[in-house]
Amino acid sequence: MTGAAISLEGLGKSFGAKKALDGVDLEVPAGQVFGLLGPNGAGKTTTVRIISTLLRPDRGRALVAGEDVVREPDRVRRRIGLSGQYAAVDDKLTGYENLYLVAKLYGMRRRVAADTARDLLARFHLEDAADRAAGTYSGGMRRRLDLAGALVAAPPVVVLDEPTTGLDPQSRLDTWDVVGELVGQGTTVLLTTQYLEEADQLADRIAVIAKGKVIAEGTSDELKAATGGERLEVVTATPGELATAHRVLAAVGSGTPAVDRRARRIEVAVGAGAAGQRALAAAAHRLIVEGVRVLDMGMRRSTLDDVFLALTGEVMDSGDAEETAVLPEVLEWPRHHGHLNRGGVGA
Repeated sequence: MTGAAISLEGLGKSFGAKKALDGVDLEVPAGQVFGLLGPNGAGKTTTVRIISTLLRPDRGRALVAGEDVVREPDRVRRRIGLSGQYAAVDDKLTGYENLYLVAKLYGMRRRVAADTARDLLARFHLEDAADRAAGTYSGGMRRRLDLAGALVAAPPVVVLDEPTTGLDPQSRLDTWDVVGELVGQGTTVLLTTQYLEEADQLADRIAVIAKGKVIAEGTSDELKAATGGERLEVVTATPGELATAHRVLAAVGSGTPAVDRRARRIEVAVGAGAAGQRALAAAAHRLIVEGVRVLDMGMRRSTLDDVFLALTGEVMDSGDAEETAVLPEVLEWPRHHGHLNRGGVGA
């Protein structure tokens, strides 16, 4: 697949008087990991549900793998895998049976379905629990089983809505490896996440969405550069010296310095390269002249946390709260697999 794997044009969706999406335009290149970031209620999950054919947009157009999500929902479902925010597994079935059932619903022959289930259990380190009921799994194991289910049919587009929420650090790294393998095989991955380091690690491109609109898009480095490529940090010896240090950093930096009073730390955005070095030297000189005792001082690159805060004025938080009454809007979905929450099953 070449070109755009996902294309959104003027996408709009409201829940009563609240606009969850207000004209979203977005193109996700094929064969990449595309990160979608935003604060609570920004519209991330609404976007995911529309792309997955679980929710009908009020206006605009959404194409997935070249198919319109409203006009051809069944064709879209054949081309996507979906793992939502909450693990959707059948607790009464074993881990193996969960994946085998999904494979059979895709129309796979018994041997192929069995081999696919076993292979995915191995990739997600669930072999030892393959014959246990999923209801006995830990939260992290259930999450991995759900992710495995989204990959049963090797779809060209995979939508992962906060895929590593609740996972321990090792399971998160394992999931990152699986995402890397998928992209290496040509799969397109749309990723929403509450972990900014996850987007930094995995995403080829990132879009920041706030109040139902895309407010920034680019690579991680491009976004960091656009919001201040470097940060100058100063830690003072006493809280009483913060005010003076704040004044000094405000004079040499760009924007209003951020203050952490408990840690006695102040930071401000400065230019990259030589401009940042000059700001550091100027700040050091002025702090000495002002008699501020500095315990620590240095430069660091901006992080996605800095980008997110600069763009939205908020710190990243978990979860989405924009959908409050989605059931009447859900497109027709095969009744026999609704509990599995799988794209393409029964198609």
